[in-house]
Amino acid sequence: MKTEKDRKKDNGPSVRVLRVGEQVRHILSEILARGDVHDDQLAKQPVSITEVRMSPDLRHATVFVKSLLGKDEEAVLKALRTNTAWLQKSVAEKMSMKYAAKLKFLADESFDEASHIDKLLRDPKVARDLEGGEGEA
Repeated sequence: MKTEKDRKKDNGPSVRVLRVGEQVRHILSEILARGDVHDDQLAKQPVSITEVRMSPDLRHATVFVKSLLGKDEEAVLKALRTNTAWLQKSVAEKMSMKYAAKLKFLADESFDEASHIDKLLRDPKVARDLEGGEGEA
């Protein structure tokens, strides 16, 4: 018999965790869009915050970022990591939470993976196999 804790693990993150993650994403996006961070790299390179995953206790946030022009991604990540303390403080000031979440910035690879899968599916050999396999079952 499953305990309540086991059922929560099966259902993924709670609504509150998702809501707080989305709120952090909006705040960070707003800060970066307005250019509040005084960093030359972030000023010249538009950055998109694609997702924020919060830990269940809301103390840690993994922030996935994508450079909009697709270049200098490592430099953008370095700039964000350099300014992490200031960004954490700014997010904490705009949220009414007991604890300020520690931010961890990572490059969002999901767009690259989706592009790679799309390229594979468009390969003539794969398309031929997919068309030939429809009649079989």
